[in-house]
Amino acid sequence: MAAPAIDSTPQRPRRPARDIIDAVVDNMRKNLEPLKYSTLAASRYTVYLHPSEYARLEGIVPILREQTVRALTEELQKLNRGSLVQRWVDRAVGRVDPQIQSAGSGWQVDFVADPDGDMGEGDLLVDSELLLPSSPDLGVGARTRRVTTVHTGSRTTTREQTIERTETAAAAPVRATIVYEDDSGRHSYDMVKELVTVGRGGIAYPVDIKIVSSPDVSREHARIRRDAATGRFFLIDLSSLGTTLNGRHVPRGFEEVDGSKRENGAETALPDVARIGLADTVFLDFRKVG
Repeated sequence: MAAPAIDSTPQRPRRPARDIIDAVVDNMRKNLEPLKYSTLAASRYTVYLHPSEYARLEGIVPILREQTVRALTEELQKLNRGSLVQRWVDRAVGRVDPQIQSAGSGWQVDFVADPDGDMGEGDLLVDSELLLPSSPDLGVGARTRRVTTVHTGSRTTTREQTIERTETAAAAPVRATIVYEDDSGRHSYDMVKELVTVGRGGIAYPVDIKIVSSPDVSREHARIRRDAATGRFFLIDLSSLGTTLNGRHVPRGFEEVDGSKRENGAETALPDVARIGLADTVFLDFRKVG
C-alpha cells in the first residue's frame, strides 16, 4: 500500500490576533499631529488581511474590534501619563505637554479581506486617516494624512502621505486633458480638480486615473498638481521605477527613511503640452486647456 502523499509546501505561521491589535496601536503612534494645545491621533483604521486569514477570524471580528478599541484607548492613556521620570522632569521645569486625543468622537476600526490579491498569507496591512486642519491661505479645503503600515513576516514598512484637496464647484471648468493607452484600451481624462493621482491603485492607494498595466507602474505612480494662484501645473513622481517628462526622468518626490516612504516636496513644472512616461510602460499625453 502506497504511503499517502505529504504536502511539503512551506506554510507561513498564522498571525495571532493579538499581533493584529498591536499593529493597529503601532500605526496610531505613527499618525499623530501636534497642535498648539493638544495632539491629535487618527481615529479611523482599516485593517486588511489575506482572505484565508480573514475567513479564520471572521467569527470573532466583533470581539477583535472591541479589544482593538480598548487597546487604542489604553495606549492613549499611557502616552498621556508618560513615565514617572518624565512626569517628574516636566513638573520640575514647569512644562505641560499637550494632551493626546482621538481626532474623532470615538475609534472606528474595520477589518476587511484583501480585495486585490496582493497580500500573502500572514501579511497584514493597517491604514489610518487623520483629517488635518485646513489651510485657507493655500486654498486647501481638506487635508488628510494617511499612514500605511505593512507587516510581512518580521519586516514592517511605513508609508506616509498627505492628500490636499481644494473645494471645487459642481460645474468646474476643465483645466487640462490627459490622453493615454493602457492594457484596457485608449482613454481620455478631463482634469477639473487641482490635484490628480495616477497609478494602478489598490489597497490604501486611491487614484483618480487608474492604469491597467504590469506592476512596473506603481500603485500610486505620480501626481499632477495645478497651482490655483498661477495656473501652472507640476508633476510629482512617487514611483519605484521612475517617471519621465518628454523623455527625461524627473526627481523623485519621496525619500526612504527608516523603512518609511516620506514625500520631500520635489516636483517638476509641466509645460502646456507634455508627454509623461510611467516606468517607460504607459505614456500620458498632457495638454493644458485655456
